[in-house]
Parts: sequence; structure tokens; C-alpha cells
Amino acid sequence: MSMNQKERYESAKERYARIGVDTDQAIARLKEIPVSLHCWQGDDVTGFDHDGPLTGGIQTTGNYPGKARNPEELMQDMDQALKLMPGRKKLNLHASYAVFEDGRFADRDQIGPEHFAKWAAFARERNMGIDFNPTFFSHDKVKDGLTLTSPDEETRKFWIDHGKACIRISEYFARETGMPCVMNIWIGDGYKDIPADRMGPRMRYKDSIEQILSEPYDKALVKPCVESKVFGIGVESYTAGSAEFALSFAATHGCLPLMDNGHYHPTEMVSDKIPALLCFYPEIALHITRPVRWDSDHVVLFDDETREMAKEIVRCNALERVYMALDYFDAGINRVAAWCVGFRSWQKALLNALCTPNRELERLQDENRMTELMIYQEDVRLAPFGDVWEEYCRQCGVEAEGRQWFETVRKYEEEVLLKR
Repeated sequence: MSMNQKERYESAKERYARIGVDTDQAIARLKEIPVSLHCWQGDDVTGFDHDGPLTGGIQTTGNYPGKARNPEELMQDMDQALKLMPGRKKLNLHASYAVFEDGRFADRDQIGPEHFAKWAAFARERNMGIDFNPTFFSHDKVKDGLTLTSPDEETRKFWIDHGKACIRISEYFARETGMPCVMNIWIGDGYKDIPADRMGPRMRYKDSIEQILSEPYDKALVKPCVESKVFGIGVESYTAGSAEFALSFAATHGCLPLMDNGHYHPTEMVSDKIPALLCFYPEIALHITRPVRWDSDHVVLFDDETREMAKEIVRCNALERVYMALDYFDAGINRVAAWCVGFRSWQKALLNALCTPNRELERLQDENRMTELMIYQEDVRLAPFGDVWEEYCRQCGVEAEGRQWFETVRKYEEEVLLKR
């Protein structure tokens, strides 16, 4: 005799209780955790302030119809995606998504809160905070592939002023939404072939960030981060913002290290780096993506490394110490669906971590009962997690199964996206 959804959840709840997990508590906790949703999935990282190509060693692939072409379309698409996602959301913006009304353009060193008022209103109406990123790529003032590391002082000053403007905008966002704004600094500066000077660009980068952070701001409202990367397209031999640079700068300047799990060598696991950094930093930040052999920014899935990253955050009791944001862009599939799949996958990973008997597994490890640990971990994999996920989605007022919510996306594609 088949059970209905409520009966399946009660059965799953009982099974989890036998291994020491309170699924009601896990669901309630997940509802409190904000995850930042990136606007740039909707238009392939194009933005609204330039007509040139995407630069900075990153790349989108695909040409699926329906790409957002202006702020109104992008907000409309994001709104559709948000309605299909469970959980608490923040909005993640790049500076290149400034909205210039009545043709009043401002270059990146001159942008201000007024150019993001529409985004602030969008977030307030949906009870969302906003995270922010200066855009150090895709601009005419990127000289010889360099911004904050440029030996040309006029170029470097332009980008320092851009960073300072973003500090002011970040504080504006925090005051408007009532939630801290994570402001992340990432540059694609580097060299395609072997450089003659590795230290010089990094000293200029260090000085540039120090100048940016000299802009006055409320440290309770703005959370500056520095993000590293191992390489990018066209900067294969050297990137100024290496992991060692970013970690050292953050440790000595009172800001946060931000790890993007696509920005490392394929054999490096960010899940292993999270507890290492939490030993030393009060707070850290993450960009969650899915790298396929390099920083390809595939849509996040409920795969092994995604689950392991979430487990480490939960195991370390660090849900209040880790700022989580999604960062991927796929132009080859429906973009609204891409947002939904990635966000839901990270929600699944967090819920799965909250439904893991972490203290019991830790005890087996500490007692060197490694055979039992392996067996127990395999048993936990087979727990009826899908029924808990379904209950979480029900409580959040969204469909649990992809085939159900995708029908809404398919209809939106036919009625809106394909008519662009």
C-alpha cells in the first residue's frame, strides 16, 4: 500500500531519529540560512555598462535562446527563478549591472548608489540582502590584461577608484536591506607566458587593495573579501591573485578570504580547505560552482564535492561564519532552470549535511573505529533523504521534483523567453 507525502516524511523522520538526527530541526535550521544568487547567470556575464567581449580569463559557452538583454528582463527572469526555489536568498550583483536611467551613463570609477537603486528596491521587496562585486574585467580600461596590478598608474588609479566606489555602494546596499553586504575583490590579472617579475605585480595589487579598503566603511555592514584563482584563459602561466596572496592579504588586513571551488587545481578540494581556514579566520566566504577539468562554471549539482563542502560547514558549526554564494553560468541551457538547479542542489547539500549524524561519525573516528565508520557512512547515504527534501520544499511552498517545477519554466520559456 503506497504512502502519501506526509506519511513518507513521518517514516523518514522515524528512521533518521534512530541514528540521532532530528529532521524537523534540520528543516527549520535550513530555512534560516541565506544563500546568495548570482545575477550573471541570466545574461551570460554581459552586464549593462559595455558592449565589448567578456574578458578576464573567463568564458561562457552556448547560445540558448532567451538571454536577458536589459535590467527589466534580468529582474523578471530572476523573479521567476526565485519563485521556484526553497529557502532564504540573497542577491549577488556585479558592478557591471549598474542601471543607467535616461541615458545618464557613469563609468566604473564614477558609479554610485543611485545606479543601483532599482536593485535595492528589487531586493527589499523580496526581503533579500545584497552581495556585491567590483567588475575588474570587460572594460576598455583593462590595459594589456591588467587592472589593479598595472604598471601604468593612470590605469591602476581608475580601478582603485572603481573599488572605492564599490565600497560605498556596498554600504548603501547593507543600509537599504538591513543585512551585511559581502564585497568580493577578484581580478583576472596575469600573464599567458612565463613572467620576468612575479613580485612586482603582487606588490602593486597589495597596494591597490589597501587603497580601496582605505575608503571609510562600517565593518559591521560591509564584509570585504579577496578571492584567488590558479589560472584563467590567456593567463595560464601566472595570476597575481594566487591562493597564497589572497590568504596572506586577508590574514593581515582584517578581511575575509573567499574560495571559489573552481579556482584551484583539479586535485585540490575546497571541502578540505574550509575547516583549515576556519581554524584561523572568524569568517570566510565561498563561491560555489562546478568545475569540469578547469574553472568551467558548470551548473552546481548534488554531487560528491558539493555535498562534502556543505558537510564541512555544518560539521564545523560554521553556518554563521561562512558566507555562501553561487557562481556559475551556462549559456547552453535554459537560464532560469540553471538558476533553479544550482540553487536547489546547494540547498539539498546543506539539508543532507544537517541530516548527517556528524557527532556519532566523529566519535567513531576519534576511537579509531575506521571500519565501522566506513560502513556507517555508507548506511547514511541510503537514508530516505528524498522524503525529507520533499517535506522541506512543501513547507517552503515550492515543488520538490524537477519534472514538476520545470513545467513552470517551460511555460515561461514559451510565453516570454522565446519571444525575445
